Amino acid sequence: MSYLHSRPNYSDDSGCIQKISPQSANWKYVSFEVHKLAAGEKKVFSSTDNETCMVIVSGFADVKTDNESWTNIGERMSVFEKKAPYSVYTPPKDTLVVTANTELEVVICKAPAVGKYPTRLIKPQDCSYETRGNGTNQRHVCNILFANLEAEKLLVVEVITPGGNWSSYPPHKHDSDNLPQESSLEETYYHKLNPQQGFAFQRVYTDDRKIDETISVEHNSVVMVPEGYHPVGSPHGYELYYLNVMAGPTREWVFKNDPAHEWILNK
Repeated sequence: MSYLHSRPNYSDDSGCIQKISPQSANWKYVSFEVHKLAAGEKKVFSSTDNETCMVIVSGFADVKTDNESWTNIGERMSVFEKKAPYSVYTPPKDTLVVTANTELEVVICKAPAVGKYPTRLIKPQDCSYETRGNGTNQRHVCNILFANLEAEKLLVVEVITPGGNWSSYPPHKHDSDNLPQESSLEETYYHKLNPQQGFAFQRVYTDDRKIDETISVEHNSVVMVPEGYHPVGSPHGYELYYLNVMAGPTREWVFKNDPAHEWILNK
C-alpha cells in the first residue's frame, strides 16, 4: 500500500475516520481530519497555533466558537447534491464546539498562522463556482476558501469529476517555491465515490520519478501530495468528489503543467 494513501479508519471509537498531521505526513503545513458524529453528539476542536477551516461535509449542526455561535447550519446530506457547504473559519487559539443535529460529517483543515483574520461563517453564497476543462477533462469546482476569501495559509476547494472524466489534468504540480513561476503547496485529496462501492485512480509522480505512485482510491480515502504531479481519473459510472486542502509558505496557487502532457490543452 502506498505511503501516500490513507484509508478510512472506521474502528476509531471517537468517529475520527481520517487524521493527517504534519508529523504523520512528513511535511510542514497541512493538517486534515474527518469526523463523523451521530445526531446529538458533541465534539470540541481547538485550533492551537493554527488557523482552521471546518467544512460541514454533510448534515446539520449547531456551532460555537469562543465569541460566535450559529444554529442549525448545513446545506446538504450528501456532497453529490451539488450544493456548496457551510464552513467556519477560526484563527489560532479559538475553539470550535460542534453539536450534531443530524448524522454529521465534518472535516477539520488546519495550517500554521499568527491570527490575522477573525472567526467567520462561510456561507454557500460566499463560495465561488467554476467549470474547468473540456470533454472528458471537464470537472466542476466549488471554491470554499480560495481566491474568494482571505486566509493566512489555507486553500480549501471541492471538486466533482463526472464518471469517465479526468481531473487535476493535464498533470500539474506546485512544489517549487519559485514565484511568480510556481508556488510550493502541500495538498490532501479527500475522495468520495457515488455509488460508494466505486473506485478511482490517482497518480503522484515527480520529474525524476523519485516519487511514482499510482493509487486505487475508494470512498473516504485520502491521498497526500507532498510534491509532484497528481492527476485523478474516475471510471465510467461513478462520480468522484474530492475535497482539496493546500498550504505552503505563500498562499498562492501557481502550478506548472507536466511538459510531456501540456499539448492536451491545445487539442
